[in-house]
Amino acid sequence: MLRGFKEFIARGNVVELAVAVVMGAAFGAIVNALVGDIITPLITAIFGQPNYGNLVLTLNKSQIKYGLFINAVISFVLIAIGVYFFIVLPINKLNERGRVRRGLPAKPADPTAGPTEVELLIQIRDALVNGGRGPGSI
Repeated sequence: MLRGFKEFIARGNVVELAVAVVMGAAFGAIVNALVGDIITPLITAIFGQPNYGNLVLTLNKSQIKYGLFINAVISFVLIAIGVYFFIVLPINKLNERGRVRRGLPAKPADPTAGPTEVELLIQIRDALVNGGRGPGSI
């Protein structure tokens, strides 16, 4: 039982996932600091609202703290932008560069794509030449 657990933990995927979670948490802290300490004060300077955490809507003695939600949305968008521009885009460029070096097309062909217009026209021409019989007809 312990040996199986040891093998599970020793797998590369688990270790990589743990590192990704730790890095994600650290990146989240950086983005939250950026939003809380730089972006929110800049928006405050423009629009004049001193603290978005204090933005509250009261309905029937219930408080809806939409200011905190605004901060969370800004944080999410910035994290998504950071992940895309600093992780996804560079990896896609490296993969594309590697494919070109190996002599493959920059973008792999879409396996779900059907025949092109030219291929369809060739098939129609061949069917007409064969007397209306499609390919493989006897």
